[in-house]
Amino acid sequence: MKVATHTKYDKNNINLEFQERDIPTIGNNELLIKVKSAGVNPVDNMISKGEVKLIVPYKLPQIAGNEFVGIVEKIGSSVTKFNIGDRVFARMPINKIGAFAEYIAVEENILAKVPNYLTDEEAAAIPLTSLTIMQALEIMKAKSGKTIFISGGTGGVGAMAIPIAKAKGLTVITNGDGSNAERVLKLGADKFIDYKTEDYTKVLSDIDYVLDTLGGNETEKQMTIMKKGGSLVSLRAVPNGAFAKRMELPKWKQILFTLAGRKYDTMARKYKVHYDFIFVQANGAQLQEVADIFEKLEIKPSIDTIFDFNDVNKALDKIANGRSKGKTVLTFKEN
Repeated sequence: MKVATHTKYDKNNINLEFQERDIPTIGNNELLIKVKSAGVNPVDNMISKGEVKLIVPYKLPQIAGNEFVGIVEKIGSSVTKFNIGDRVFARMPINKIGAFAEYIAVEENILAKVPNYLTDEEAAAIPLTSLTIMQALEIMKAKSGKTIFISGGTGGVGAMAIPIAKAKGLTVITNGDGSNAERVLKLGADKFIDYKTEDYTKVLSDIDYVLDTLGGNETEKQMTIMKKGGSLVSLRAVPNGAFAKRMELPKWKQILFTLAGRKYDTMARKYKVHYDFIFVQANGAQLQEVADIFEKLEIKPSIDTIFDFNDVNKALDKIANGRSKGKTVLTFKEN
């Protein structure tokens, strides 16, 4: 079978290399999946550049790819939740990625069934982003009836985060380019702030939770609108000690990330809020909950471009240059 692999860490070269591998064999609690589509994400390029080595030190060459949609072809003797022919999707385990392959072997606890109304390409846009939201809300200990501000909610993250947060009973506020206001409000946002005409720090206060999708100077600005004791989870700032401990990283890495994230922990103490960073993990139960929410609401992910698997490096280049207005995905139509 054909696979696309990370062959070396290189800050200046994100291209993957195609290789031929044997179709994997499966264990008792595993399933063999024929991949139909795969999501392409910034983290794929971050891995190639060596930017996540401290979190996950992959042994190269490593098959690339973090999320997929596929059809179950074989099941192990201990598998109970899925059958041959089921259409499934997942975020691959952090320490065992490999979605950019014609076939993959995975444990059933990472899988969920794809809602029937979604195409393979649409479904491939969901696992990694939606699980990021679910796990961020979990870290926040988000409770129904509270208020969340999702910064920059007009992109792919917001398209997932808004309906999920609403389904969890939260009041949702977001900001972005005003041209997207109608679409975002239809997703369930209770309030939209046009960043070109309004400064959210001037109109918001007493916010319980913040999902920071922007990073940089915006992280501190978002802390200023929060209630004391509120929780901010960032997708874009810096990992800290709490993150390293939660990820059960070795003690020396916990110390290192404590030092790296000290600026943000100090900032959080200043505003009397909690700061966390997230690196999303595989979780089939959470993804099934997302699938059920999406099935009920018939939410359609925004797709920017669909590339053939053979053009994976063109897809990665598109992600690297920030030109996407939705998700970039790969299709394995000849598979």
